[in-house]
Amino acid sequence: MIMKNELTIFYTDDDAEDLEFFTEVTSTLGDHLNIVTQNNGQKLLHDLKNPPPNPHIIFLDLNMPGFTGFDVLQQLRSSDNFKKLPIVIFSTSSDEKNIARSLELGASFYVTKPTDFSLFKKTIQHTLSINWDTFKPSKENFVYLNN
Repeated sequence: MIMKNELTIFYTDDDAEDLEFFTEVTSTLGDHLNIVTQNNGQKLLHDLKNPPPNPHIIFLDLNMPGFTGFDVLQQLRSSDNFKKLPIVIFSTSSDEKNIARSLELGASFYVTKPTDFSLFKKTIQHTLSINWDTFKPSKENFVYLNN
């Protein structure tokens, strides 16, 4: 049974260590978070088309073999069901081209993965505190500067 205050987060990344670290960090944020992970873009799309659960937000890695984060983002944004779903690009890349392309394809926010536990936690807390109903991504507010 899903509690009313429960927040379901999907995190898709092909790196098992990153998936584990994300789950470890988010587990310290409280038991109201339901973390569902996928290790590739195809699995994410499958899970989205076969609910429950339905995510409140998706964290998506860009650099995955086969179906990249860009491919997934493009597919989700072309579907009416997922146009408004917050999709946070969660990547090791801080490359300007990747950031620009993510914004162009309709990502909600861009975060460069921190490797430090407390910085990682602060980053997730910040991202989850955004009011996604009113947040409008722009060049000025699209990238989270974890410093």
